[in-house]
Amino acid sequence: MSTRIYVALDTPSLAQAHALATKVRHHVGGLKLGLEFFLANGQTGVREMAELGLPIFLDLKLHDIPNTVAKAVQALRPIEPAILTVHAAGGRAMLEDAKAAAPAGTKVVAVTTLTSLDADDLRSVGVPGDPRAQVMRLAQLAMAAGIDGVVCSGKEVAAVRAVWPKGFFVVPGVRPPDAAVSDQKRVVTPRAAVDAGASIIVIGRPITQAADPDLAARAIEATL
Repeated sequence: MSTRIYVALDTPSLAQAHALATKVRHHVGGLKLGLEFFLANGQTGVREMAELGLPIFLDLKLHDIPNTVAKAVQALRPIEPAILTVHAAGGRAMLEDAKAAAPAGTKVVAVTTLTSLDADDLRSVGVPGDPRAQVMRLAQLAMAAGIDGVVCSGKEVAAVRAVWPKGFFVVPGVRPPDAAVSDQKRVVTPRAAVDAGASIIVIGRPITQAADPDLAARAIEATL
């Protein structure tokens, strides 16, 4: 089993998420549950998914004042996710408080720049420069704050690892060579992401929307 592939179960349906996870469980290293799933099913749904025996990556991208984020992380302590996301743009104090509030076994990783954004998108919200510069700026902030790692695209992960050799790097927006890019803009192949230094790669639709999700997961695993 490749422990590097986390399958993104981006659905509000507990039954659908559970069925997909059951199909691919032997060829992925973990399950990523995001906002849609959590808002529909809450901690009870997360616990039910955890019973499949795979690590849970709870991708909530928390972003608020430090006190609010710390209390939100504390509220999640009973489910002890393996990985939990916050937004690096929340600032150093927020990052520090999120890490302090997390269970000892939970990796807190900061989202740098969404893989759906390009330079034009960043300029539209007042961020000068290209995505790589913004990713590097926020990764250095996250490292200084003492959290575990960052989420960044495969196009930046090698540069981030060079300055943070012991960091934990989550790479989403991963697509096999023959897959549709969909709403992602900065994509790489699974093998390229791993070769560049990804600790784990997150793959959703190329697996979950495949005619045979298990076969799709196995095919991606084989490229690694």
